[in-house]
Parts: sequence; C-alpha cells; structure tokens
Amino acid sequence: MSLNRSVQKPHNRIGQISATTSPDYVGLVRFLMQPFLDSPESLSVDCEMSHTLQRAWIRIAFESSDKGKVFGRGGRNIQAIRTVVAAAAQAAGQSVYLDIYGSTAGNREGLSFDDDGEERLPPPKPRERRGNGHKPIARSRAR
Repeated sequence: MSLNRSVQKPHNRIGQISATTSPDYVGLVRFLMQPFLDSPESLSVDCEMSHTLQRAWIRIAFESSDKGKVFGRGGRNIQAIRTVVAAAAQAAGQSVYLDIYGSTAGNREGLSFDDDGEERLPPPKPRERRGNGHKPIARSRAR
C-alpha cells in the first residue's frame, strides 16, 4: 500500500507584489497615453526610481498639438491616467509623481528628484473690482 504524500507548495497570491519588484511604469504610461496621441512615436517616457524613499518620478513628453486630447475636457483624461498609475504604485507600496512636458524639447535632460524642473504657471491675477467696491443696487422698473 502506497501513501500519497504530497508536499504542499506555497501558493503565489494574485495581486500581491513582492517588495523587490516594482510595476513597469514606462509600459503602463505608454499603454494609457498612446490612444490619445496622433503620433504615438513622439511619446517620450522616462522613469526614475528612488528605492530608499519608495518613490517613482515619471516624466512624459509629447507633441504640443496633442495636449488637448491628452488632458481632455477639464483635465479628466490626464487625471484618470494619474489615478491608474498611482493605484499601481500603491499596490507596490510606492508613491509616484507624474510630470508632463508639452513638447519633446530636449531641455529636461539631467533632472532628478532634487531639481525643481517642474513647469509652473504664473500666479493668478487678482480680480478687478468695479466702481467703489459696492455691489450694484437692483431697482424696480417703473412702468
């Protein structure tokens, strides 16, 4: 009589990422961005990892003519891309920063976490007030 003695192997859990691996951020961003671009070959994606801080810094560049499609109405498209990339980073126990450049200009070479190479908009201008600062008075119309 023979006994079936099988040694159980540990099961790999689906959805669990080991601490030594990180998501393929470049491939994920390319997959999410290319449908919005007229010329997908113009897409440039660069990913810099900081293993000590568990952060990833992703820099993307594309033709400025595709900017409207990439951002979408009210920024919905780019916000959805940021959400998906952030979810992948969170699953790996990391945080991620996504920097966007409007054109494929070569001035982003050599930037790192310590550099402040982010494009910034000028501060908003204060609203102009009409007259002496009082609200207009609504008067009833005489007929």
